[in-house]
Amino acid sequence: MNKETFYITTPIYYPSSKLHIGHTYTTVAADVLARIKRAQGYDVMFLTGTDEHGEKILNVAKDKGLEPKVYLDQIVSEIKELWEKMEISYDHFIRTTDDYHEKSVQEIFMKLYEKGDIYKGEYEGLYCTPCESFWTETQLADGKCPDCGRDVQKTKEETYFFRLSKYQDRLLDLLENTDFLQPKSRVNEMVNNFIKQGLDDLSISRTSFDWGIPVPIDEGHVIYVWLDALSNYITALDYPDDKEGKYKKYWPADVHLVGKEIVRFHTIIWPAILMALDEPVPKKVFGHGWILLDGGKMSKSKGNIVDPVILIERYGVDAIKYFLMREYSFGQDGLFTNEVLLNRLNSDLANDLGNLVSRTIAMIHKYNDGVIIKSEFESEFDQSLIDLAIGTRVLVEKRVDNLDFSNALEEIWKFVRRTNKYIDETSPWILAKDETKKDELDNVLYNLSESIRIIAALISPFLPHTSTKILDAFGAEESLRLWNSSSEYGLTKDNTKVEKIAVLFPRIDVAEEIEYLGSLGEKPEEKMVFKEEISIDDFAKMDLRVADIVSVEKHPKADRLLVLQLKVGNEKRQVVSGIAEHFKIEELIGEKVVLVANLKPVKLRGVLSQGMILAACDDKDLKLVTVDFESGTPIS
Repeated sequence: MNKETFYITTPIYYPSSKLHIGHTYTTVAADVLARIKRAQGYDVMFLTGTDEHGEKILNVAKDKGLEPKVYLDQIVSEIKELWEKMEISYDHFIRTTDDYHEKSVQEIFMKLYEKGDIYKGEYEGLYCTPCESFWTETQLADGKCPDCGRDVQKTKEETYFFRLSKYQDRLLDLLENTDFLQPKSRVNEMVNNFIKQGLDDLSISRTSFDWGIPVPIDEGHVIYVWLDALSNYITALDYPDDKEGKYKKYWPADVHLVGKEIVRFHTIIWPAILMALDEPVPKKVFGHGWILLDGGKMSKSKGNIVDPVILIERYGVDAIKYFLMREYSFGQDGLFTNEVLLNRLNSDLANDLGNLVSRTIAMIHKYNDGVIIKSEFESEFDQSLIDLAIGTRVLVEKRVDNLDFSNALEEIWKFVRRTNKYIDETSPWILAKDETKKDELDNVLYNLSESIRIIAALISPFLPHTSTKILDAFGAEESLRLWNSSSEYGLTKDNTKVEKIAVLFPRIDVAEEIEYLGSLGEKPEEKMVFKEEISIDDFAKMDLRVADIVSVEKHPKADRLLVLQLKVGNEKRQVVSGIAEHFKIEELIGEKVVLVANLKPVKLRGVLSQGMILAACDDKDLKLVTVDFESGTPIS
């Protein structure tokens, strides 16, 4: 019997520069959903990829002195490395420069043209190059692009139009009378701001540049981004050449996951194209919220992004996946700060889950020589724990089906907290003192072990490494690791051996972590965020001076910090710097470094620091910025 299928997609990302944590947010959500559906027995197709045509890509490549495809190959390689680092389990990665996609898009163009839904005309309007978007006057925000806040340009050129207006009534019915667009809060925006304002026909070709898929009947035109990009969801399934193969198997998509800024394209333009092709529309489009920084939406165009690689390398991939899915309600905006990140990792992963696992393993080794023993004893606290263990999986699945990842994890963590409470209720350390209560103690340790096994199975789509570590430690057989086994209680066998493991999530000293990163001249936000552009006047405020390192001592309270005594002309300065793990003390003395001399003094772990020295760091090494000039020489 054929498996039931499930087709999930992310947007295809625009590779004008490196991706940020907002892209990671979407892709992790898709990955979690795909993993759960696979675990439930579905035949899953998980698609992601890159949108590689358009004027902006062409301009960026020119600025770098590269051909567009050469530039794109470099960026796409980095994106794939990021998804590998994030362990994203996609089934297919599409690039809109792939030959098969370009050929299929040309065939789609011709289908629409021959049907009369594409015609030639002239476009005049307002265009934002960074966003590859056309806007009307009423849609602008203070005269600028409503998405990125940059200037728009009046554009007039010959174009081919898609008859979007023809499908206005069908689109209105789709949005108002079905669950096609979720969350429902997005529906009013699409209906009132776009459809009921009257849909204009859509420009789908450009003549002012040539980096795109050629229009097959007019070599002076290239197919504009939205017909090209949106079609990826079906060209990846071999549409239109093999409609009886993957396309028939997986289409329509079960869900397109998109950021709310591109809901308009996916719920108005895309279904209209499918209607024109006489193909079914996706079952669901879900427009999730933004991860915000101080100052608003994270955006490559604005330059204020959080680099997920730095987060992963410092805190681990499971921790970051957990944070993204737990901290934010998927349909709403959420604010990113490092205090929020670190506190969430401490409270949920270190305190709740990590402490539960480490306490239980320690007690099994202390009281039962590392062996789980089944017991016939039943305590008054057992049944409520068992009921929660058996019932949690169904609650998680209901939440995930509604893309409510945060509350899906909350359902699991209710069980985690209840299991921790069970330890306090049964007090195994007291039972261990009374030999007549050995059966009662065995029962407690068994229930703890079985609960942890179920928890580990439930978290596997969210924290796969952590799940494996726990299940390995508790000697779980393959059948006991399956998703479906997480609603069956009492499967752990008698005399199962438990292994000791390292702490799953070491507790983070939040203040020290922030202070440490600050000692590198990069507070957490500054380390992980590429700041917006500054003016030359702002830069001129920095007083950079050559300084000689005269002496170096270890910080009395922090192993990673060094206290440097500097000579800056006739002045002496003390600087605390987080470079102890990179240099020996004797290597530093006599170096001529660059000092930010007018930085406001601060105390780092109780020691005064009067400035900051500059360093450069790649993936492997950190090196000081040094110059061969007299001490005190200004750098400009």
